Amino acid sequence: MSNKMKIKKGDQVVVITGRDKGKEGEVLRVLPAESRVVVSGVNMVKRHNRPTPMSQGGIEEKEAPIHVSNVAHLDPNEKTATRVGFEFKDGRKVRIARRSGVAIDR
Repeated sequence: MSNKMKIKKGDQVVVITGRDKGKEGEVLRVLPAESRVVVSGVNMVKRHNRPTPMSQGGIEEKEAPIHVSNVAHLDPNEKTATRVGFEFKDGRKVRIARRSGVAIDR
């Protein structure tokens, strides 16, 4: 099974289904082996930490991974969900937004 993903760290995405539907954020981490991504401010969970000599402990809120099929790229022009395609420009393979045709890669 191929774990090639069209979403990379730093991309702007929108959640298209689930508890956080409609929320937007930046991809913080990509987990290709599990087909999951961690998005800032999305799928927040509470983690109860025991006190240690280095930290105080308590309840920490952090982002949990979300399946890549539940997120979509944000179109740079229209700020709506879009699919991703590939084109060759100047001898390089770049990702493009299908909705507007604008290059996503920086």
